[in-house]
Amino acid sequence: MSRSQRSPLLLAGLLAASGIGHFAAPRRFDEIVPRSLPGTARAWTYASGAVELALAAGVASPRTRRTAARVAAAFFVGVFPANVQMAVDWSGRPAPLRAAALARLPLQVPLVLWARGVARNAEERS
Repeated sequence: MSRSQRSPLLLAGLLAASGIGHFAAPRRFDEIVPRSLPGTARAWTYASGAVELALAAGVASPRTRRTAARVAAAFFVGVFPANVQMAVDWSGRPAPLRAAALARLPLQVPLVLWARGVARNAEERS
């Protein structure tokens, strides 16, 4: 299997694992939901987990891959405020945890670029 064939499946796997995590261990996701959002943190945790699972299925399927990958890129941008919230909230934690929270911020960039690349590759193949 070539790299271009593995890439969407790896992205789908990442999205699925994260989506499952939202349901299996919701408390850690609840903690990073920006408090300015309406409703409960748990509702946002479950909703974002469901979106990730749907995106995983969409990216895994060649028929829906292009659209799902584009939406995944937008989703990665959309959840960035949760990473900012985590960095702010963890500013008083021990240095390794602060560093981990801060490291999450620039990691959104490669995720967005990865999803866009999967979408672009799907366009070339269709």
